[in-house]
Amino acid sequence: MSGRGRREPRRDLLLRAAAPILLLGLVLLALAVGKYPLSPADIARAVAGRLTGDDAAVPEAVSTVLWRIRLPRVVAGLLVGAALSAAGAAYQGMFRNPLVSPDILGVSAGSGLGALTGIYLHLPMALVQALAFAGGLGAVLLVTALAGRVRRHDPVLVLVLAGVAASAMLGAGMSLLKVLADPYTQLPAMTYWLLGGLVTVTGADAAAAAPGLVAGMAPLVLLRWRMNLLSLPDEEVLALGVNPRRLRSVLILGATLMTASAVSISGIVGWVGLVVPHVARLAVGPDFRRLLPAALLLGAGFLVGADTVARTAASIEIPLGILTALVGGPFFLWLLARSRRAW
Repeated sequence: MSGRGRREPRRDLLLRAAAPILLLGLVLLALAVGKYPLSPADIARAVAGRLTGDDAAVPEAVSTVLWRIRLPRVVAGLLVGAALSAAGAAYQGMFRNPLVSPDILGVSAGSGLGALTGIYLHLPMALVQALAFAGGLGAVLLVTALAGRVRRHDPVLVLVLAGVAASAMLGAGMSLLKVLADPYTQLPAMTYWLLGGLVTVTGADAAAAAPGLVAGMAPLVLLRWRMNLLSLPDEEVLALGVNPRRLRSVLILGATLMTASAVSISGIVGWVGLVVPHVARLAVGPDFRRLLPAALLLGAGFLVGADTVARTAASIEIPLGILTALVGGPFFLWLLARSRRAW
């Protein structure tokens, strides 16, 4: 075995050991820092009190900040970051395109239109999130149904073009709602939702989004070894006994379900599903069996870290979508300039 071949397993083992440790460190940091800082001793006492049922020994302020404010937000950040990065890795592999992100088929635009419709109709936040989820899922189902009727062209190209067209039309619908909205109450709420963030997330929101995230992740995990086949032309995949259209449809449904669930509670958070899969691919290679867990861990850590900066870097909270764009754009350009490995 060559020296490079020996280094690859060592590097993978190091990454697998280091990534969970770094993620745990980011979670503890996110729980500790903020306008009301918590020491490691405070966190340890609160956890011990919850496990033993002796919450009375924990100061009320510490218990409120930890369990009702920060922990739901951290859990939501973990779920959203993992979902967006895993969906991005799946989409990039399915479409054989490094510029693809989870919103390529209109899921973000559909979720945005659903959420803005709920805000325009003065609906409660729970119904706004439900409309966002339904809008994202409905947009992708419509795109895939329309693309399935066009059989004279490359199916991947048809899906991408249909997604671009659908995103444009849904974006026009969002713009119309913003024009019609009350400029003093509804328009600021619409704008802030579209910028993305976890400031309003509660434990109930994270619990409501979790089933969709898990259900969407299941086909990606179960079919992760077949995912590598989609890097081949469809004719070769058929020769191997796998129906590429059916496999692609199942994976698209899973990735879309995850993305719609994530966007419904966080708003539109860009760049996570585009940049993080590239970082994971550079770290562990293109094999989806290793790429998927790497993307999950890196995406979760990235969004928790970004959210921590968003709520602590300034006197006011920075919208998460702005921060991820400010970090993701330059970092993506740096990756393009530094990477010598073919995608």
